[in-house]
Amino acid sequence: MSKIDQANQEAVKRMMLSRPVWVDIGRARDVIPGMKDNLFLHAGPPITWDRMSGPLKGAIIGGLIYEGKAKDAAEAEKVAASGTFEFAPCHHYNAVGPMAGVITPSQMVFIIEDKEWGGYTYSNMNEGYGKVLRYGAYDDEVLNRLHWLDEVYAPVIREAVHLVKGIDMKSIIAQALHMGDDAHNRNRATTSLLIRAIAPFIVETEWGKKTDYAAPRLDLSNVSEYFKGKKASAAAEVLAFMHSNDLTSLNAIMAACKSMALAGHGVEHSTVVTTMARNGTDFGIRVSSTGDKWFTAPANVPAGLYFSGFSAADANPDIGDSVITETVGIGGFAMAAAPAIVNFIGGSPADAFDATNEMYEITVAENNNFNIPAMDFKGTPTGIDVRKVVEKGIVPRINTGIAHKEPGIGQVGAGIVKPPMEIFIAALQELAK
Repeated sequence: MSKIDQANQEAVKRMMLSRPVWVDIGRARDVIPGMKDNLFLHAGPPITWDRMSGPLKGAIIGGLIYEGKAKDAAEAEKVAASGTFEFAPCHHYNAVGPMAGVITPSQMVFIIEDKEWGGYTYSNMNEGYGKVLRYGAYDDEVLNRLHWLDEVYAPVIREAVHLVKGIDMKSIIAQALHMGDDAHNRNRATTSLLIRAIAPFIVETEWGKKTDYAAPRLDLSNVSEYFKGKKASAAAEVLAFMHSNDLTSLNAIMAACKSMALAGHGVEHSTVVTTMARNGTDFGIRVSSTGDKWFTAPANVPAGLYFSGFSAADANPDIGDSVITETVGIGGFAMAAAPAIVNFIGGSPADAFDATNEMYEITVAENNNFNIPAMDFKGTPTGIDVRKVVEKGIVPRINTGIAHKEPGIGQVGAGIVKPPMEIFIAALQELAK
């Protein structure tokens, strides 16, 4: 076995041994090392304000208004362009965020601890559906929900996760793959399992009977007529919101996947990809043995199904850090576990199996944590090898939501996207040096 093959086996072994556990929630500026009041984190590789896509610019604008640094969008744009604020990839701070991925200093974030290798990873709270910051929206509805997430939702589930003494995220992902999820675009099972793990402890928090808090109220009439006009307890609001949002678990899953990918990073001679990310303009990867160097090229527009009234002409190029799921062997790499996902992204159940089978061609191992019942419990394809991608001409398959190219409109569809082959060629050329 060559030294490269040995290094790749070691990198993937470390990934699979990683044990990410959700242990806490905290304010970004207090818990993310290096975070500061004039720094916003974003999805994807590094990018400057002038090159940012519509959804990312919209999320930055919303973040500045939320932080009280601007009173409206016009002022926020001036602040963003002034150079007084810094913008950096979430990945530079061991964090991840879906779509625009913006994390502001005041926002509350999930804290995931790797119980095997040590260290922490982070992600923001999922806002649910409709108009949301991650798609570049920033009206009053968006800002009120963000305040509710930070002032009510986060304190409630923080106290609950302390009572339960941590939740093993890898176990939840493994179970969800047996229940029809891919743990990226389909998260009904992962969210159900997360609620099941934490719900008894939510009702045991001090918030269980609290109805007189001053934070912005969340309209839960879309969940049930029961809540229409009622002042529910904070715990009831939190549980109803979690129940209404299948993506509740996604951000914590992403932080757990970041923990696994980080465990495989820094192995000398390894050609395994340990970061894939997109900022709406560029698609970037990083490789285990090449340190913090990014290999980037223009992001592609996803191919898939569009919501009524929208088409590919409305779509922004691919955006978000959620491709960290594929980086560690789930998401698009586990589509065979979630054949129902084709109703959302297009294609047939056979296509889902074909996608997973193709990914074995470019990976190092079958995952010993995540397996697919319909494939005789074969482990998911894990550890993207840059050499194999270039040699075989096969790029990773990624499930993704599709954002409108203009800020504030939101999700317009979902589908599959492929990274540009140029980034893998560039990485291989660097490795050859």
